[in-house]
Order: sequence, then C-alpha cells, then structure tokens
Amino acid sequence: MIESDIKQRILDAVDAGFDAQLATTRDFVAIPSTRGAEGPCQDMIGDLLRRRGYEVDDWHIDVDDLRELRGFGPVLHDFSKARTVVGTYRPSNNSGKSLILQGHCDVVPTGPLEMWETPPFSPVIKDGKLYGRGACDMKSGTIGALYALDAIRMAGFEPTARIHFQSVIEEESTGVGALSTLQRGYRADACFIPEPTGGKMVRAQVGVIWFRLKVRGHPVHVFEAGSGSNAITAAFHLICGLQQLEAEWNERAKSDRHFKALTHPINFNPGIIRGGDWASSVPAWCDVDCRIAILPGWSVANAQAEILSCVSAAARDHRFLSNNPPDVEWSGFLSDGYELKDSTDAEAAFGKAFASVYGGVVEDLVFTALTDTRFYGLNYNIPSLCFGASGAAMHGFNEYVELDSLRKSTKVTALFIAEWCGVEAI
Repeated sequence: MIESDIKQRILDAVDAGFDAQLATTRDFVAIPSTRGAEGPCQDMIGDLLRRRGYEVDDWHIDVDDLRELRGFGPVLHDFSKARTVVGTYRPSNNSGKSLILQGHCDVVPTGPLEMWETPPFSPVIKDGKLYGRGACDMKSGTIGALYALDAIRMAGFEPTARIHFQSVIEEESTGVGALSTLQRGYRADACFIPEPTGGKMVRAQVGVIWFRLKVRGHPVHVFEAGSGSNAITAAFHLICGLQQLEAEWNERAKSDRHFKALTHPINFNPGIIRGGDWASSVPAWCDVDCRIAILPGWSVANAQAEILSCVSAAARDHRFLSNNPPDVEWSGFLSDGYELKDSTDAEAAFGKAFASVYGGVVEDLVFTALTDTRFYGLNYNIPSLCFGASGAAMHGFNEYVELDSLRKSTKVTALFIAEWCGVEAI
C-alpha cells in the first residue's frame, strides 16, 4: 500500500496537469476516427508515447493471423490501413506487478451533422462538459490513462513494473484490435480499460453478435405489386420473428445471477437497412444489419444456431420466403460475454485507489454493452477491470464527458497504477 503523502503528491499532480490533459483530449477528439480512418489517431498516440520515452510498437494488423483465435469477428470492410499501437514502459527496478492500459480510438458515425448542436469533430467545453464524438466513448479515458502515468512522474516517482499502453481500433465492430495485441504476445498481470462507466466497476457484460439478413424478392412494376414480392416488407417479417427470439432470451436471462436484476438485458437492434432501387418498383433486395446480445456463459455457436433457426422458422411462415429463404451472413462481432472474477488482488488495489478519491466502495455495474476486457480475461485469464468517467449520448447526438468525473477517474487510474505496479522515487 502506498503511503498517504505519495498519494497526495500524485493527486496534486493530476490537478496540475489537468488543463494540459484537456487540451490533448480535445486534439484527440477532433480527429474523425471512424472505421477505416483511425490512422491519424494512431499517429497521434504514437507521437505522444515517443515523446514520453516509451518503446513504441506500431504495426499493421493482418486479419489472417487472427481468424482462428477465440473472439474473432469477421471483417467485411476495407482493412488495409488497420493498425495497433503499443507503448511499453520498462522499469529500472522490476519489483511490482505488470499492467496493460488499453483504450480504443475508433468512434461510431455521427449521423446527420445538422442534428448536432455543435460539430462533432470540433470539440467544445461548456457547462463543465466536453462535447464531441468520442469525447466520452472513449477518447477522454485513453488520454486520461496517459496523463495518469504522467502524474506519477510529475509527482517524482516511477512505476516499478512493466506497463503496456495500448491504443486499439475496431472495438465498436469486431474487437480484432484488442485481439491483435494478444496475438502479438503482449501479456500482463492485470488489464485496466478506462471506458466510461459512470464511476462504477463493470462486474459483468454481455457478448454481442452481428449478422446481416440478405432478403431477395421478386421485382415488378408497382401497378401490379400483388404479383411480385417486396423484399423490404419481407425483411420486416423476419425482424418481427427475431423480436420474439429477443423476448425468449430475456426470459432466459431472468435466471442469470447478474442480469436477473435488469428488466431487459438482451437487446436486439436492426441497425442498418438497405434495399430497393426505385420507388415505383417492388424491391428485389433488402439487406438488414442486426445486433443482438448474449449473456456471459452462453455459447456464441449455440446463439448463432438459434438465430438461424428463428430466421428459418419466420421464413417458412411467409408466402414468398418459404420457397426463397433468406441468407444470414455473420458481419462483425462474434463475442462472448464476460464476468470479472479471479481478480481479488487487482480489485483490492483498485479499491484502495477508489476510496482515496471517492470514499467508500465502488459500485458494481452490470453492463448491457461490451468492452474489450473480454479478450484479456477469457483468452488468457488476465484480470480485466473496466472503470471510467461519467457522460452521455454515446453513439448519439451531442456526446459529452463530464469533466469533474474525468478528473476523478484520472486520479483513480493514477493511484491504481501506483498501488498495482508499485512506485519508487526517481
């Protein structure tokens, strides 16, 4: 346990560096790092790490290296520019426990720009909040972790264990960025991911499956629509069938020890629809990209089989689809759920850090989304903690992170690093 005067010096250093932290965060948020365009963010992280003297590994991801690994999700988009960046700190005195600090720099699309109050990639601070796409999810957390390390040094100390600072992509669609770090060989005694959790610790989180319904109809001129088959309305029929599967899975969730406390933990979402070629033609095609959650301990393969069975049953109950069944294509996440366990030492170190900043005991969060912690915990039994700041409108309009919460979460991160890795005077 670190001494109280060391703690205070680290906390004071976070405060002293917070304006610089916010300036760096704004620069990071200003980069429009949507899928396939994350390169400039990775360049920025690489530069920040090099300036601090970290050993930087910056590589292009080869999907073929990852296909056979647990948790791999199919990549259907242009992946030619995909990179991972890892900065490694190596101590002069290696006596503590090693740590992975990880954040993702990819962000989801903004939607119509006119529906934002301020431009999503022109971050602004007002009323104690930083607004912008990715400000909350999760660029502020990534930069916060970097400045937590800075604070330890500013306070006159250095960690006494190896630290891998990882900036990954694809957290929002496949997770292969995090998977690439493990394939590359990076390991540690614990992992910490500062996703926005509202100051709570993620205790259990869902897995996610993405799939695409590919429906084909029979096109005719709309004046004789009855003689054709509308692929868009047929796709809606399948969506209704999948909503029944969602209801069945939520019934099953009532027996789960963590998720039984939630009313509707399993969410099915038809998120993208494309179809048809002409308003006066009965559409011949419709593709629907869908997302559904599964709980920890549920088999991805079994869930896929249930999805296929549900779609098949719905198709049999449709005049046209019964003889022209749709295809189902796995189009991204094929992810297990994850439960934090076997992490007593890491949680004890975190608990001390949390109590020093917030007081009391951290609350558990049963999370109906997913994080990259699953790869480290499920694949290599690395205790993987997820804790971060408060904010709102992730994946929505006017996304923001609360700055007071960000300051506190940065302090907790700094103290956790000190508790877990150990520190010594420079």
